[in-house]
Amino acid sequence: MKRVRLTSLRLIGIFVILTLLFALPAQASGINLSPEAQRTLDTLYAGDSEQAIALARDLEQASPQEPIGYLLEGEALWWDRYCGACELKWGIVEAWKHEKHHDDEAYFALADKAISLAQAQLAKSETAEMRVLLGMGYALKVRVYGLRGENRNAARAGVSARAQMLRALELDPQMADATGAVGIYNYYVDTLSPIVKLLRFFMGIPGGDKVKGVEQIEIGMNQGTLLAVDARFILARALRQYDRKYEEALFIAQPLVDRYPRNPLFLLLTGNLNAELGRNAKAAEYLQATQELPASPPCAAHARAIANSLSSTLH
Repeated sequence: MKRVRLTSLRLIGIFVILTLLFALPAQASGINLSPEAQRTLDTLYAGDSEQAIALARDLEQASPQEPIGYLLEGEALWWDRYCGACELKWGIVEAWKHEKHHDDEAYFALADKAISLAQAQLAKSETAEMRVLLGMGYALKVRVYGLRGENRNAARAGVSARAQMLRALELDPQMADATGAVGIYNYYVDTLSPIVKLLRFFMGIPGGDKVKGVEQIEIGMNQGTLLAVDARFILARALRQYDRKYEEALFIAQPLVDRYPRNPLFLLLTGNLNAELGRNAKAAEYLQATQELPASPPCAAHARAIANSLSSTLH
């Protein structure tokens, strides 16, 4: 009888453990970044794009057949490009300028190099991670085409990026970086102006879903690795600009400035959101921190000028 009870208890214990295991959500996976790649990203997000570019080029030299170094250099160039296009308009700090830049061709060349290397790696062996890296090559193009107001080119590159991310999720349904990237597509395509939506219809571009997109971006920012910071920054800006959910946007943006307190773009975003919420004293703190940044690199100098303009609007 005692042995029967012990056996029953063991069976119950096993059943409880299995129940708990199946009840837990599956752990999402992200891109497996090397310490060198992670250091490059952290340096970039800390506000030093020049050093990040140097580290990315070290990666390119160490692993010339891998796309990651070229993607990270492109990422650093993108942040500088985005910063330079930012200005204060209608009370919002955003990249309002739509113009070509003398460095654009070098930027596109980096994206093409990353795409070519990722395709070569996929020809040898297909993995979800490499599909994400290939998708990121196309995503780099989307960003600058968008800044230049080239909607058709941005749409084509966006569809290519989306296709790679969806394939990555077929190979690994828990790939958080791919989920976040698909979410960004879903959100923005569903938020497009009527004119651009008409363009989407004639070009046969897949539709989006803003609500689902937000959920997917949150997975990317909370569980991804390569795109975690980008996803958080993008979602905070989107909620501010398109949905006017300033409180929610600030909640999402705050961890960025907490972790990277010398990033001028994170400081500006957080200051801008506090200003929109009428928290002028708090907004002034972040804008003052922006103004106290050293004049180099160029983004910091430009951000200081914007901070001055925004500060003058606070009452």
